[in-house]
Formats: sequence, C-alpha cells, structure tokens
Amino acid sequence: MCGIVGLFLKDPKLEPDLGAMLASMLCVMTDRGPDSAGFAVYGDGAPGHVKLSLRAAEGYDFQGLANSLSLSSGGAPKVAVRSTHAIIEVPVAHEAEVRAALAAHPDVAVVGAGARMEIFKEIGLPRDVAGRFGLEGMRGTHGIGHTRMATESAVTTAGAHPFSTGADQCLVHNGSLSNHNDLRRALRREGIAFATDNDSEVAAGYLTWRMREGASLGAALEAGLKDLDGFFTFVVGTESGFGVLRDPIACKPAVMAETDRYVAFGSEYRALVDLPGIAQAKVFEPEPATVYFWDRAQ
Repeated sequence: MCGIVGLFLKDPKLEPDLGAMLASMLCVMTDRGPDSAGFAVYGDGAPGHVKLSLRAAEGYDFQGLANSLSLSSGGAPKVAVRSTHAIIEVPVAHEAEVRAALAAHPDVAVVGAGARMEIFKEIGLPRDVAGRFGLEGMRGTHGIGHTRMATESAVTTAGAHPFSTGADQCLVHNGSLSNHNDLRRALRREGIAFATDNDSEVAAGYLTWRMREGASLGAALEAGLKDLDGFFTFVVGTESGFGVLRDPIACKPAVMAETDRYVAFGSEYRALVDLPGIAQAKVFEPEPATVYFWDRAQ
C-alpha cells in the first residue's frame, strides 16, 4: 500500500503555491506510506540548460563537487543544495561531459534530469521529507508525489519514488507489476538503464522507451495497458504534461478533482480536501484502463 498524489495547474496565479499545495496533499497520505517519500516539481528552467537532480549522503559537499566539474567552456555549473540532494544546472551541450565526470563519483547518484524537473526523495515520514527539502516554498506548474510502504523491496532512498529514466519524465506508482523482471531485461537491450530492482522503475523505463520511439505520454500509457501486467495506478509527469492511468480492473483506490484552475489526483479524497475551490470541483473516480492526460502545450 502506498499513497500517490499529483497536481497540474491551469491557472498561472497558483504557481507560487504549488509546493505548499502538494506538500499538504502528500502529508495527508502518511498512513498509506510512512517508510519514505518523494516528489517531483516542474518549475522554471533556463533555455538551453538541463537540471541534474543529484543525491548523496547527509553532509556531502555538493558545492565542492560542482567546483570540480569545471566545464570545458569555463566556470563551474550552477548548484542549489537541499539537504541530501542538489540540483546542478549545466548547458545542454555539456550534459554528457558532466555526466561522464559524475561517473567518477560513485557516492553521488543522478536521480533525474530535465529542463524543468527537479526530484527529491528520502527515507522518513512524508512531513519530514517535505520539510527537509523545503517543498512548501517551491513553485511550478505541476508536480507529483509518493508516500511508500515498501512491500517488494527494502526501505532505501534509492527505492523511494518518483522514478525517472528519461528527460523531464518521472512516475509514481501504487501497486505491483508481475512481469517487471522480463520487461527489465527487454528494456536493457533497448538501452534503458536501471538503478534498482523496483518494479516501478521498470514502468518508468517502459514509458521512456515508448516516448523515445515517438509516442506521446498518452500513447505510451495506452500501450502500457497491453504490456504491463499487474495492479497499478500511475501518475506521470513530463516537461509540459501530466497523466493518470489505472489497470483494467482498477485494483487500487484513486480519486480526481478538476476545476478551471487545476487538476488534482489523490489515492484518497482526503488528500484533496484542502485545495482551493474543492467544493465546486468536478470530483470523480478515474475509469479503469483509461488514459487521462493534460498538457500545457495544448
């Protein structure tokens, strides 16, 4: 059992409040997953740059790391440190160079990358995880979150959600996949890399593969109904989009709310009750085997 939440803003006036709204939703789901928590926020991005979300042990010298990654064009990457994580921003043209340099630091993990996406996750109660990374003060257009009750693997930071295997794409998952080992082997042959044995990371890798082949997020989720076997509810983020999918029998609980200002998802309705205008929202249970997708580009 896990708790998942997602928030997609239609009204730009709400963007400064995204983090506070998402934090409230996440913390309400604590009793569905007190082991660990994580979230992804899609905020501002600099044209021609990519953000690398890094994770290391408590007290790691991320500024020193950034200084050691002096770019061939001159200067060190921009770095923003939040507890055990840091966001390093580099020109797209230097991403491969920086990743190669980071490979020499096995104590640092790259947990996500993208023009706008920032990922943070840790062991602990959702309230504590949100607090240590300052989620309430973050702004953005959309975000997703997860509270974990580990059932298929150890309680580790690496095993916490969200999982990201592609640029600006990440996923949170409530449920379990029965064919993830076969899929993992097949996706590795397609060049998709995995850092854990978590079945949810395989789902993220599957979507990355489909989207790399030219599918939209909606089309990739639709294909997943045929290829992903098990019980699942996915909430997925991309640079400009937000999607939801439940398995064909809708095994896991899910509720959504939509107004002219936002779309929100929660494993339970109580995650949504503090959102502005919720009394006037269209509240509904997403249908099984049905792709729901919103995109700012449309």
